[in-house]
Amino acid sequence: MMARSDPFDLTPCADPDPSFASSAEARDWLLTACKGHPSLARFRTIGESEEGRPIDAVVLGSGERHVSLIAGNHADEPVGPETLRSMIREVLDQPNRFEGVLERFTFYIVPHTNPDGEHRNRPWIKAWPDIRAYLRHVSRDLPGRDLEFGFPSMRPENEAVASFLKPHAPFVLHASLHGMSVSEGALLLINRPWTYRTEDLQDEYRRAAAEAGLAMHDHNRKGEKGFFWIDPGIQTTPRGEAMRSYFRSIGDDDMARRFHDSSMEMVMGWGGDPLCLVTELPLWVLTGGPTSVASSDHPHRPARYEAFRDRFADLRHRDVADDDDAVADLLRTFSLTPLPPSEAMRLQLTALSLALATIG
Repeated sequence: MMARSDPFDLTPCADPDPSFASSAEARDWLLTACKGHPSLARFRTIGESEEGRPIDAVVLGSGERHVSLIAGNHADEPVGPETLRSMIREVLDQPNRFEGVLERFTFYIVPHTNPDGEHRNRPWIKAWPDIRAYLRHVSRDLPGRDLEFGFPSMRPENEAVASFLKPHAPFVLHASLHGMSVSEGALLLINRPWTYRTEDLQDEYRRAAAEAGLAMHDHNRKGEKGFFWIDPGIQTTPRGEAMRSYFRSIGDDDMARRFHDSSMEMVMGWGGDPLCLVTELPLWVLTGGPTSVASSDHPHRPARYEAFRDRFADLRHRDVADDDDAVADLLRTFSLTPLPPSEAMRLQLTALSLALATIG
């Protein structure tokens, strides 16, 4: 699928039939797997969530170059944690296959940073791809509680992750695996200092998405809140600093104060020159329906998604998800196709593999 040397290829780690295990369910086999390979992996409990759930991490490999991988900052995005758990399991099941990458890099991995949020979202995650279950049970932390914009110490979870990672800085790569509920395709975010050093990565990622039958979610936000357009489906990573500036500019100082730094800003602030990535892949792909404007009049704008977004937000945020008529009308108007989790995991691992090849 990708033109790069085998030692960096993590895509065989994609689980063809992921189970969306919870952190509690995954804990025992992660611990057992690490104990079975003490020269390659170390299991650590790095702290507790606000509600007392353990936050677990794994140190994988022995290379001099350090990589940080986290997922779950938004707990309504379950594919990222599944990807990291699958990666750990498959690497330890087949260490010879991944010998090259394990010798070059040491990975500091937090498969799920937000076990409390994960617990609240379990009803719909277990029922996926039932979109009605999603609308009834989805839970997402609002600004001021959002872990991705809470570093280094807004919440105990942020502090646990920061304290685990910081002693091992500087990092050459940091990735925060995210997702979207619905989009027109794949989106990849890259930190601005690496924009023009990752052209091959961008091209290969778009090619991998196309081979998976997935378009790119092309949305030029023109720098709003720190999102700068690079190419179709490629933007810069978000910055808490830009979020604060945006809300101050519109006179909302209270909202501005709710945004701390992102995990990318934190890792970059520890020195070195890390490549930072955020993967954004949808649970459901918007494949049909009316558009609000002609795309030729508004290039790099997801017109169909914008027409869909407000109606979907009503169902998600105004407690009308039990209104079957409203849901049925939405699904008659727009066509949604579930993205198989195995494909989403493969694309996340493709992004990580391409990043390793870029820095390696």
